[in-house]
Amino acid sequence: MKFNLLTKYILIYVSVAIIGFVGVTVISYKIDYNRVYSEQTENMYRQAVSIAAEFAPDYFSNDKLKLIQLELHTITELDHSRIMFVDMDGNVILDTQYNNMNEEVDENGILYTINNFDVSKLGTNHSMNGNFYGVFTEKNVSVFAPITNKFVMKGYVVVHMPESVITDRVYTTFNTNYITLLIILVLNSAFIILYIIHIHNPLKDITNAIKEYGRGNLSYKVAVGHNDEIGQLSASLNYMATQINEMDQFQQKFLSNISHDFRSPLTSIKGYLEAIADGTIPPEMINKYINIVLFETDRLTKLTSNILTLNELDPKSVRLDISSFDINALIKHTIETFEGTCKKKKIQFQLTFSAEKELVSADKVKIGQVIYNLVDNSIKFSSENSNIFISVKEKGEKAYISVKDSGAGISKENIDRIWDRFYKSDSSRGRDKKGSGLGLSIVKETLLAHNENIDVISTVGVGTEFIFSLPIAKSAENT
Repeated sequence: MKFNLLTKYILIYVSVAIIGFVGVTVISYKIDYNRVYSEQTENMYRQAVSIAAEFAPDYFSNDKLKLIQLELHTITELDHSRIMFVDMDGNVILDTQYNNMNEEVDENGILYTINNFDVSKLGTNHSMNGNFYGVFTEKNVSVFAPITNKFVMKGYVVVHMPESVITDRVYTTFNTNYITLLIILVLNSAFIILYIIHIHNPLKDITNAIKEYGRGNLSYKVAVGHNDEIGQLSASLNYMATQINEMDQFQQKFLSNISHDFRSPLTSIKGYLEAIADGTIPPEMINKYINIVLFETDRLTKLTSNILTLNELDPKSVRLDISSFDINALIKHTIETFEGTCKKKKIQFQLTFSAEKELVSADKVKIGQVIYNLVDNSIKFSSENSNIFISVKEKGEKAYISVKDSGAGISKENIDRIWDRFYKSDSSRGRDKKGSGLGLSIVKETLLAHNENIDVISTVGVGTEFIFSLPIAKSAENT
């Protein structure tokens, strides 16, 4: 049988209440009884000793006993006690509650005799509990004090008190213990209520949220009521669900985009090849369509390569081959690969370097891909007979590389989305419409892997400038 936390706490609360009640009833009662009994017997013993000392000379004086009895009777009425004078043989000479005082007593003044009277059984104690050798019908506490006259033991002053009087006094204190226990239980009840409000209900909401997430409902939100650990946990779950939801949406979009980008060239390739195979295309046009098929194949190869590159740039698994190299030389070499395209569009490069050789510390291959993608992006956006400006400047311990074109520019609505994978607006794809939407994502991920960042400044109709930084190499290990 499983119990939730609330049930466990309630069971603990009930257990504590039962244990507390039993403890107060048994243990506290015993402690209080012993304390009150000890105090009461000590008071009774002092009273008995005082009476024995005061009335000892007149102990066997019959003419004084009645006066003594009246005086002691008044005392016993006040404290509910009973006082006896008992000789060594158990003969009662005086009893404050003897009801036959008007009757004649024997010549020795004996009221009655206690059978089996034996004080030696008390040992070192001066008190006993019981019916006092059968004299009483209810349980009494009896305290003895010896009576001596001229250094001779004559008998005892015995002070009796019903045990019910002692227990009544115990209950006066004992009820206070019950009140204290009740207050503790009320405070514990308040704690349980606070637990339900601040812990149980939020944890229940969190549990329901996890169940909803398990069913795929990532839009479910947990109410964040307080800024404590549970509130922080709720906020973290909400954040996690949002991130997972966005990741799922991104995955769906990723699959949709990649399917589209693969399907288009594959459809073209299949169509042209079928046309060549069934003779629809004249022999003199075959080379033209084979070149189109090769172009589409190149698109597929480049798209596949970009996807693999992005996968390699996963922050959890990326490995960088850091070395020192001349960024100026890398830029010049990258520009040479675009010579054919630039001649067709009559695009020229304007290079500005702060030094003849600028050594930086980074992964040369991956930074080469960054520069390639930025230059390729600038060429796509640039119109014919335009310039692309590339500069390298030192500032502190960083080298800042800028790639600037005078093309169509990027609108404010799109500038924050250009780094998203497969994001392609009409303008961002360039005039040749061959963009895959992965180039700038590769740039961003590569620089983040280097713990560097990239900024973009763009104005529609004026152009776009990308600026990124790299650490300057401290020594020329590789060039």
